[in-house]
Amino acid sequence: MIHPTRRNVLGGMAALALARPARAATDAAPILRAEPGRVRLAPEGYPETDIWGYGGTAPGAGIRARQGDRITRLFENAIPRDSSVHWHGIRLPNAMDGVPGMTQPPVPEGGTFLYDFALPDAGTFWYHPHLNSLEQVGRGLTAPLIVDEAEPPEVDADLTLMLNDWRLDAEARIAEGWDDLHDRAHAGRIGNYMTVNGRPVDSHAADAGARLRLRIINAATDRIVMLGTFGLRAHLVALDGMPLADVAPVEEVLLGPAQRADLIADVAAEPGERAYLTMLERDGAYEVLRIEVGGRAGAALRPAPAPLPPNPVVEPVTEGARGVELVMAGGAMGRMGEARTADGILRPMGDLAQRGLVWSMNGIAGMAGEPLTEIARGETLRIRMVNDTAWPHAMHLHGHHFREVTEAGPGPLRDTLLMLPDERREIAFAADNPGDWMVHCHMLSHQAGGMMSWVRVLG
Repeated sequence: MIHPTRRNVLGGMAALALARPARAATDAAPILRAEPGRVRLAPEGYPETDIWGYGGTAPGAGIRARQGDRITRLFENAIPRDSSVHWHGIRLPNAMDGVPGMTQPPVPEGGTFLYDFALPDAGTFWYHPHLNSLEQVGRGLTAPLIVDEAEPPEVDADLTLMLNDWRLDAEARIAEGWDDLHDRAHAGRIGNYMTVNGRPVDSHAADAGARLRLRIINAATDRIVMLGTFGLRAHLVALDGMPLADVAPVEEVLLGPAQRADLIADVAAEPGERAYLTMLERDGAYEVLRIEVGGRAGAALRPAPAPLPPNPVVEPVTEGARGVELVMAGGAMGRMGEARTADGILRPMGDLAQRGLVWSMNGIAGMAGEPLTEIARGETLRIRMVNDTAWPHAMHLHGHHFREVTEAGPGPLRDTLLMLPDERREIAFAADNPGDWMVHCHMLSHQAGGMMSWVRVLG
């Protein structure tokens, strides 16, 4: 494996056969192509790394649009696997959600699929495959989707920081072992090399007192990250693309896989110094963003930023709302002795493990043929989540944003909730988007190991 340095290393259902035929209208659609590429991830002295990426880069260049715009992309698959595109966090029509076998056929190598949807919300989002996601995301198929407000806040720079976690060998090749049961049953496929925007460290210049918007995306397959600031006065203004009504100063931000955070950060360091966004680990802090500070000494910092304009999300009405329970079981040190597979057969743990299934939700390992529940459009659904395991899970709901239900009041709007071991938490969402929507762990090793279900919103 690559030798560690403080700078760059941290420790360590059925699918349909063919994609939808492209319509004549696709002739004018911009191309979004998943293809092999070769990029420099590791430092000089190591070879370049063969990856899969949108446009052959890792991360992909991404898409930027304005709230209310329409996205039209003809997806071309040029990797040697079936694939798709899931637009993470976007409230879009079910047919555009990119889940093969549920919302669309898989796109085979050489195939195409037209994605066409409006962008109702401003915020920081991203996209990635939703088929063999562990391998395809782990090989680099990630890219940001940034949706600007009609009137964005005044900042001196708007920076997107896409974090990724790679498992590389001594020749900087992506390590195989995508079906490793140890990874699946523990914390997941934790890499030995972190990048931000495909580099060990992202670097920018800014004057003292400058105001920056930092859009942080945790695109790692499984790694949870704790971020810290140094030389910055930061305020948290959005989570998972959704603005916070109360803007608060922060020094640390915890992000599970797939979660995002928007910071508005003022450069408090003096000219000639550096300011940092860092990743905090037990053995120290690692640079994520390095800011070379210029300008004049003693520059005054601006007042705290105002909240971003809210997105048009229908609020859940929790009083009297119907509730269901979602119990997570399995994994190392777990108590799951058996579970049902998608075919309805109750199987012992040894049989499940031979199938790569080491987790269950409500006693089912893998995608169930029946939904967790059905709910009428316009109703609120409460999901009581029970993490009856020894490991954290990043629970993601497609097609909607939810609020956590707590004694202190509703939590912020999110699409992914990081649950710690043995936690019991409850979420609620207004089911205003009809279709079949996945609920799954976005620690992709856990998803591959069986942690996935779905809800049906009736039209």
